[in-house]
Amino acid sequence: MALSEKQQAFVDEYMFDLNATQAAIRAGYSPKTANSCASRLLSKANIQDAIAVKCAERARRAGINADRTLMELGRLAFYSPADVIDMDTGELINHNRDELRIITKVKVKTTTRTSKDGCEETTTEREYQFADKLKALDLIMRHLGVDRPKQEGQLDGTYGVVLLPAVEELQPPPDDADD
Repeated sequence: MALSEKQQAFVDEYMFDLNATQAAIRAGYSPKTANSCASRLLSKANIQDAIAVKCAERARRAGINADRTLMELGRLAFYSPADVIDMDTGELINHNRDELRIITKVKVKTTTRTSKDGCEETTTEREYQFADKLKALDLIMRHLGVDRPKQEGQLDGTYGVVLLPAVEELQPPPDDADD
């Protein structure tokens, strides 16, 4: 079923900030009833379908998909600070943009002191904040379904998820040249 002009405006506005009440107001619905109207609109299958199409288009334009997201979460969950920072000097040792994404904040403090004999001594302190490994691991576990409780008749908590060894550990199948 096709959307009315006002419904289409709601969908377009909803995609702006994902705030249904504000989207309803911007689409021309009454501010007094915008909250209930937005709820009603979001419950309609044709509105949900239109929003899903818009979300898929946005994800495709941005190059975002589940595989890419899971790979990024893996990068954040399994990093080692020693891969990017010299642990003796505190200086960055790797300027690879992919690896540096694990750093979320850098604080550098340089202090210069002059001794009694007139010599200047400069010290630099570096403080790095890294991505939250536990949060990334939690999101990975949720994605894989490992965090869900067992249900009756279920043998384990994996919900059909099979954890495979790392790609480096996989061996090619033997040749069946004798067949």
